[in-house]
Amino acid sequence: MKNALDILRERGFVAQTVYEDDLYKTLGNESVPFYVGFDPTADSLHIGHYIPIMAMAHMQRAGHKPIALVGGGTGMIGDPSGRTDLRSMLTKEQIAHNVECIKSQLSRFLSFEGENGAIIVNNADWLLNLNYVDFLRDVGVYFSVNKMLTAECFKMRMEKGLSFLEFNYMLMQAYDFLMLYKKYGCKVEMGGNDQWSNILAGADLIRRKERVDAFAVTCPLLLNSEGKKMGKTAKGALWLSAERTAPYEFYQYFRNVEDVKVEECLRLLTFMDLEEIKELTAHTDERINAAKERLAYEVTKLVHGEEEAERARAQARAAFGGNAEDMQTLEIVGSGDTLIIDILVSAHAAASKGEARRLVEGGGVKINDNKVTAITDTVSTHTDKSEFVLHKGKKFHVRIVLK
Repeated sequence: MKNALDILRERGFVAQTVYEDDLYKTLGNESVPFYVGFDPTADSLHIGHYIPIMAMAHMQRAGHKPIALVGGGTGMIGDPSGRTDLRSMLTKEQIAHNVECIKSQLSRFLSFEGENGAIIVNNADWLLNLNYVDFLRDVGVYFSVNKMLTAECFKMRMEKGLSFLEFNYMLMQAYDFLMLYKKYGCKVEMGGNDQWSNILAGADLIRRKERVDAFAVTCPLLLNSEGKKMGKTAKGALWLSAERTAPYEFYQYFRNVEDVKVEECLRLLTFMDLEEIKELTAHTDERINAAKERLAYEVTKLVHGEEEAERARAQARAAFGGNAEDMQTLEIVGSGDTLIIDILVSAHAAASKGEARRLVEGGGVKINDNKVTAITDTVSTHTDKSEFVLHKGKKFHVRIVLK
C-alpha cells in the first residue's frame, strides 16, 4: 500500500511537519493512531474544518486509525489562535449539544468499523476534573514561557492583552496529545496550519516526557487568490450543516469558485483521481466550467449526500438555463409593495440593505427579464405575480414565492 505521507503530499495536504523521515518510516511500517481536534464552538463544522477532515479520510484509507477529538474541555476556554479578541464563553450544556452534532457530521467522512475504525473522544473526560497543581507539576514543567510568547497563535492576542485563561490553551492541547498517546498509542496530531504552534507543543511534550517518537503535521488553509480564507457567503460562514447553509447554496459556492483555485479544490476536497483532475483542469477558457460543476457536485455529495447533490446540480442548471420550475425556490414573506432591496436581503443575495442598494445602482439585478433601475422599485414595479425569478449578476438565479 502507498505510504500515506506520499498521498497527502501529492494532493497538497502537507503544509508543515517535523522529523519527516522518521514519520515516513513510521507510516510505512505500522497502522498509526492519529488525531485531529475540533473545538465545539458551534453546532456544526464549517468549510475551514473540511481539509483536516479529508486528510483524516486519506490517512484512514491508507490503513491508519483516526481519532476525532472534540474539545468539550478546551471549548470551555477557547483557542486564541488567529484571534484579536477573547472568544465568547459557552455553557457546558451548549458544548454537550455541539459535540453531538459534530459527531454526526464526521460520520459522513470516516468509517467507524474495522480494525482501523475511527473513534471519537471528548477531552472533557480528562480535563474537567484535572487537579491543577498536579497538571502544573506533570506538564507545566516542560514549557518555557519565553518560547510560548514567541508562538504565532499568541501574537495577535498580545496586542490587546492575552488572558491567563487563554495562555493555558497550548498546555491543554499538548496534554490532549499526551493523553491520547497513553490511552490509544496516538503518535501523530494533524490540523490546520494556524494550529502549528499548538500541535508542535504536543509532539514536543510527548518526546520530552515519554521519550518516544511523536509527530506534528499541519494542512494548508483554504485561501482565495488574495490570500484570504475561503468559505464566506452573504450569510456568513459556509457550514457543513444543511440547516445553516442550504445544500444549493453550498453547491453554488463551489460552482462559482475562482478559476485558479479549481484544481487545488479538487485535489483537497474530493477523492477524484489526480490524473482525472489534471485532465479536467487542463483548460483555462470556458471549458473550466465543467471542472467547476464537477467540483461543486463532488463536494456537495460528500457533505450532504448524493440525492442533495443531484438536486442542487439540477437547480443550478435550471437557473442558468432559465427553467424556473426546476430552480431553487425560496418562500419569502412579502407582497407587491415589498422593496426589491428587501427581497435581495431576504434571499441572501445581499448581506445588507446597503449592499442591495449598490447592486441595484450597478445594474446587476433583474426581476424575470426586467432590470431593476431604482432602489425604490418594488415587486409590483416589475411583475403583478407572487412568483418570479430573481437574478443577481450572471451567477445568482432563484425562484421567489411571496407568501
